[in-house]
Amino acid sequence: MHTSRTNTALCPTLLWVFNCPALLMVLTQRGFFASANANDTSSMNFYEADNFIQAAEVKRDGPRLNISFAEAIKGPLLSSDSQVQLSTLDLLFHYMSCDGASGKQIQVLVEENVADYVFEVLRLSECKDPVVSSCIRVLDLLSTAEQAFKQRLAIGFGTLISVVRYVSEVPFHPAQSQTLKLIWNYISDCPGMLSTSQIEELVLILTRMLKMHTVAEVGMLPEAFITVCSVFVALLKYSSSHGTLNLVTSVQEASKHAILACLDLSEKHPGQILHSLYLLKETYLYGNGENFNESGNIELRSYVVEVCIKQLLPWIVTTINELEEEIVLGVLETFHSLLLQDCDIQAMRLAKTLVSSSWFCFSFGCLGLYPTEKMKCRVYLMLSSLVDVLLGNGSGKPIRDSALYLPADPVDLLFLLGQKSSHNLELSSCQSAILLVLYTSSLYDERLADEKLVLASLDQYLLVNSRDLQYGAADSLAVMRLVNLYALFRGLAKMNYQIPYSSKAESILFQLMTENEWDLPSSGIHSVSLKWLFQQEKISKLLSYQILRFSRSTSSNGTDIIVQGRNDRILSKEAIAKLVAAGDNYGATIFVCLLTDLAKDNGQEHDIISVVTLMETIITIFPAASNQLCLCGIGKAIYTLCYDTSHTFSPQIVKAISVLSFKILRLVEPEILSSDENWLAVTMKLMENLDTSEAADRWNQGSLVVIGVLSLVLHHSTNEVLLEASKAILFNTSLVSAINSIIDAAHLKGPALVDHDEGTGIGESLIYVLLLNYFSLRSLPAVLPEFVDWKNFFDLPNRMQPLSFIGIHCHDLCRLMHFGSSLVKLVASYSLLQLLTRLSDQRDKNHFELKCTVGYLMSVIGVLEGLIFYSDLRVAMNCGLCLSIILGWEMLDMQKTTLIEKNSWCRLIVEELAMSLAAPCLATKSFINHHKPAIHVAVALLRLQKVPGWMRSVFNDTCISCIIENLSATNVNTEMVFLFRELLNSEYLKTAHIANLNQMLQACRQYLYADITQDDQSDEHVKKTGTTSNDVEEVCEFLIYLMSSESSPDMDSRGSHIAIGNKQLLEEIELFCRTLTVEDDS
Repeated sequence: MHTSRTNTALCPTLLWVFNCPALLMVLTQRGFFASANANDTSSMNFYEADNFIQAAEVKRDGPRLNISFAEAIKGPLLSSDSQVQLSTLDLLFHYMSCDGASGKQIQVLVEENVADYVFEVLRLSECKDPVVSSCIRVLDLLSTAEQAFKQRLAIGFGTLISVVRYVSEVPFHPAQSQTLKLIWNYISDCPGMLSTSQIEELVLILTRMLKMHTVAEVGMLPEAFITVCSVFVALLKYSSSHGTLNLVTSVQEASKHAILACLDLSEKHPGQILHSLYLLKETYLYGNGENFNESGNIELRSYVVEVCIKQLLPWIVTTINELEEEIVLGVLETFHSLLLQDCDIQAMRLAKTLVSSSWFCFSFGCLGLYPTEKMKCRVYLMLSSLVDVLLGNGSGKPIRDSALYLPADPVDLLFLLGQKSSHNLELSSCQSAILLVLYTSSLYDERLADEKLVLASLDQYLLVNSRDLQYGAADSLAVMRLVNLYALFRGLAKMNYQIPYSSKAESILFQLMTENEWDLPSSGIHSVSLKWLFQQEKISKLLSYQILRFSRSTSSNGTDIIVQGRNDRILSKEAIAKLVAAGDNYGATIFVCLLTDLAKDNGQEHDIISVVTLMETIITIFPAASNQLCLCGIGKAIYTLCYDTSHTFSPQIVKAISVLSFKILRLVEPEILSSDENWLAVTMKLMENLDTSEAADRWNQGSLVVIGVLSLVLHHSTNEVLLEASKAILFNTSLVSAINSIIDAAHLKGPALVDHDEGTGIGESLIYVLLLNYFSLRSLPAVLPEFVDWKNFFDLPNRMQPLSFIGIHCHDLCRLMHFGSSLVKLVASYSLLQLLTRLSDQRDKNHFELKCTVGYLMSVIGVLEGLIFYSDLRVAMNCGLCLSIILGWEMLDMQKTTLIEKNSWCRLIVEELAMSLAAPCLATKSFINHHKPAIHVAVALLRLQKVPGWMRSVFNDTCISCIIENLSATNVNTEMVFLFRELLNSEYLKTAHIANLNQMLQACRQYLYADITQDDQSDEHVKKTGTTSNDVEEVCEFLIYLMSSESSPDMDSRGSHIAIGNKQLLEEIELFCRTLTVEDDS
């Protein structure tokens, strides 16, 4: 009845009793303090006070008890006896947690600095249990007095960081969750109070906790995991953490490990995966701000997207049937938040990965599994953002606007699409969204419904809404998407003849394309759609205009059109090139007709050049396109541009036509050109515009490309095509005169000619003239068989008659080889080899002798001998072959002269060859290849009727034995076997030599049979496309390749070709064996 008075009387006594925590614990457990406090707070309700003074006493006695309690426990808390500390902490815990304990009671304890004492105990405990656990659970209760506890928490926060470091190392530590909760409270309630060092330390501790939890080193309770994620998010948002670069790695790891830790636990603890997704999303946003330098931001965003692509996406796709809707929504929201950063390259990366994983089908699968409005809204909003990223900003707006009205079933979408939408804005908006969904999904090879149903729905849409479409109800972009979508499913229907379609709907679509402004390159297009469109002859004119627009854009940009930030699934040069090369559509015809129309209808010069340039690119990408263009009459189109046009034949057009003609002629099959007579007129026009009056060092690039075209025309004549055009080139007097002028100008340079390489005006012109001369030498026997008297090229300078056709005399070629640059030497040596080969063949056939002096012949031989060991093996080989041909004529030993016998250079060449091949440890394959030219000279000397006497001293028994010892199955080549065959014929080989050689060749044969698929020289360059940005460099490079491949450098001394590669080596070994058999028989 008089509890309040009793309490007042007990207070002095309790000051002494409170020093006994055990007694107080008993009192607490029996509810003494709880009932006292309850009476304190409720006495006014149960009893009527006699007066106001009595009521005030009752209200004053309760707090005095709490204050006395707080004062009483401070001493034991700081006791040196740990057991006393623990007992006091337990007392304090039970005091605050007993039934009837009020928030006011806890607030009094905080105000009386009890929390400070507990933090001090915690600090002095050095993070040792059980003190840590007791302190943390007490602080957790004290934290319920939020406002009063804030200041104390700020003072003791540093101690909490040490504690959380400790509890993070102990699996399932009971204080983990409460410690993290205290840290979370401080970060939430006291923004701006954390120091950078504290943030860094916390981030490192939390990251380690997540990592150890992922690898199962240290377990973590679900509530602790959720708190860790919450604390991490708060730290990311914390202003002082911005710009701390050394957090990037930790933030990356934490977000990844948080996700990994939840993927297998999502069914049991869905809250964990949701919080880890929240952390991942905030990490991406953190990397999207101005927290680090640009590279740091990019690295962080890239890492988050990598987690989404490599971890989240495969997981959600494979476990979708087992997940709760809340989790699926969380994943979709995370992906959606990343896609909303549509200006970010990482958003595009995620978008492309999603569509490559059939995201549209997956999304509608979610709608089937979770048929709720929340899921439908999330799916369509995310799809709209996905379309925004893939097709450009704002592209997904129709889906966003209609998200609430769109059905969840794709079949219902198709039904809605087939309805008449006149005067129904809501239905019209839905149809626009449906077309956009179908268009984007099909663009990435996703099929939301059966192809037959989709095509039928599109037909129905065109039929019932034709009037609205034709009167401008749809914008041009929507029309283009409709065209692309319809073309795709018509193309698929063509592959499957069982799918019906409406011809009337097709006519409506074509009419719509005719009457509306549309731009084919303005939106993404599927390859099947593009092919079907180019197979429709009815819209060839429309497509021709689209190609013109495309060529204008690419010529101005220099690259493919980028559709609203995208660079894939667009109308690209590669896509068009593939169409033209395929030949199963009107692509090539459209280009030819377009160029013809531009020529006849007075098209702009810029348009003509842009279309021609696009055709050049197409041929470069797909060489087979040259065949299709020729079959469709590109020669006639170029002829029209040359003659049937009001255009002036400007230098720009000349160069454009020249480059196009060169690329066509370099790649087209000869049989396709056999019936095309337009190339004669084109060739004549190009030669008319070749400025031959200019000085040699002032030929422009256009003229040089024309020379390249003429060279290819001559090249094709060897296949018995373009014969008339070749004649026109060979006998063009202006061209012949210009070539002679350039040769004369080069000779005037003398030794200084070596400084005039392809980088100078005269050097570049000289190389092209020499190339034209080479192809002329090859063309002459095909165009005018038996017409040329090849010995005229070998006349002495004082008796030389000017040639009536393109040609350079022997002594001029020798001077160029002697004084010219490396590239001049190369081309001139090929020309000289071609000339000597033709002359030798004619000499053998007609049995005539050359009328030249020994001095003239020796001057030619001197030039050749000086280049036998030239650094460019091709030049050296050509010179070796030329020298072997001349030696084979045996003119120097006529009339009892012994010039070959006394020729020190020939002997030096052979001795160098023998010494090098005989030297131990030097006979590698590359080393032997370097001596191929000298081998041909040695063979030529061995075949002479009067073999020089010193040959036996050079190729003595010891030398031959050493050479054979150095040979192996892997380093022998065709020339070496060729040399030994001649040594065998000349009886230089002994029985031991033959036995060892035969053994080595048999081993070589076995090695070659095991590796017969390999070839020493590949044919990769035959259809090589140009890779240089300079047309002149590309022309020169290809002509040199063509010259090198036609004039095989492996020829014997009589001019007969010795093929290269493993099969050819086998053939040479077989010849050696046959020779050996004949020798044995004799």
